[in-house]
Amino acid sequence: MAEPTALPSAPNLQSPSLERLGLATDRPLVIVDVDEVLGLFMRGFGAWIAERGYELRFERFALFQNIYRPGAAENVDLAEGRELFNDFFATGCGELEPAPGAVEALRRLKPKAEILILSNAPASAEQLRGDWLKKHGLPPALILSSGPKGPITAALTAQTSGKTAFVDDLLSNLDSVAEHCPATATFQHVADLRLRPLAPRSERHLRIDDWADLGEAIEAAIS
Repeated sequence: MAEPTALPSAPNLQSPSLERLGLATDRPLVIVDVDEVLGLFMRGFGAWIAERGYELRFERFALFQNIYRPGAAENVDLAEGRELFNDFFATGCGELEPAPGAVEALRRLKPKAEILILSNAPASAEQLRGDWLKKHGLPPALILSSGPKGPITAALTAQTSGKTAFVDDLLSNLDSVAEHCPATATFQHVADLRLRPLAPRSERHLRIDDWADLGEAIEAAIS
């Protein structure tokens, strides 16, 4: 198994290199998010904050607004939520469970496409996130990014002659990719069953929450 490969955060890179990541530029390229796509983020984060005296409620499709102290009527403030978020990525993000079917689906896609993991996460998560990919037999090519994913995805897809696909849970990222690289097929996936009813949808992007079906749809899009 190849060692996980990571590049610095996207803002420091004008044109991330597929070749530097060990990816061929003459094959289809599939770009996949981690949290709530490949990994059950809310389950892992919820368990982690519970050990620290907080609870995660599923009241809206959000993160910080769902963090409470037990019994409290108001969610924690933004600064407190962000501190928990950053601490989790620095110390706890390597314990996420893979989303059901994700490992198998990417294993089936691997002979047909290059697969790149594009995760909006703090730089402190680089080692843990790379180790997590290796632990679960997921593709090792990893870029940690921040902000809308359209610009960096456009820079990546411009380097390949093959068809491209992008998978994320957030419409903001999917819309950004659709705007910056409209030839890329976009798919929305929300892994946590509790989040699915709360997650907004868009006719612009095919929503598939079952990884077996999603893998087949991606394969069709890049063929």
